[in-house]
Amino acid sequence: MADTRTDGPPAPDRAAALLQHDRFALRGVLGSFATGITVLTAGRELPRGMTANSFTSVSLDPPLVLVCVLRTAALHDVVLEEKAFAVSVLSAEQEPIARRFADRGRPRGAREFEAVDTRPGRHTGAPILSGALAWLECGLEAVYDGGDHSILLGSVLDADRGPGADSLLFYRGGFHRLAPSAV
Repeated sequence: MADTRTDGPPAPDRAAALLQHDRFALRGVLGSFATGITVLTAGRELPRGMTANSFTSVSLDPPLVLVCVLRTAALHDVVLEEKAFAVSVLSAEQEPIARRFADRGRPRGAREFEAVDTRPGRHTGAPILSGALAWLECGLEAVYDGGDHSILLGSVLDADRGPGADSLLFYRGGFHRLAPSAV
């Protein structure tokens, strides 16, 4: 029997079919959720990095976070090999860094970090970006299937905050800053 409802959301099968055929529309819907911007890094000898907004806290006890990484991203295999990664939460002034690590045409290998000031994490050796609002070092706790991405669950090994600056946000396909508070 066909779904004849006229109000409310479409039936699950119909919604899945619509979204499968219109990835652009789905991207627009998901882009309506403002997120912070991070740069994920991994690797001691030959580090890799990528801009990501699919980062969230999971638990305070134990301290866990998760990130979603495209399976074909260069960083993906490095995280799996190293079993560790770092997350640098970007300030509004770090938009050029966000753009650099989002650019698929950026230099790779030893040159990937040459224009970025970093220091190695104490626990993971992964680069931590100077000037970040906050940063975390994580051990890889688990990996879950997420379609074309892997969902990486990280156990927080170390974390700290930098100077109190404005956060860099991503909303509807572009970078934004929070408006100054009137208080």
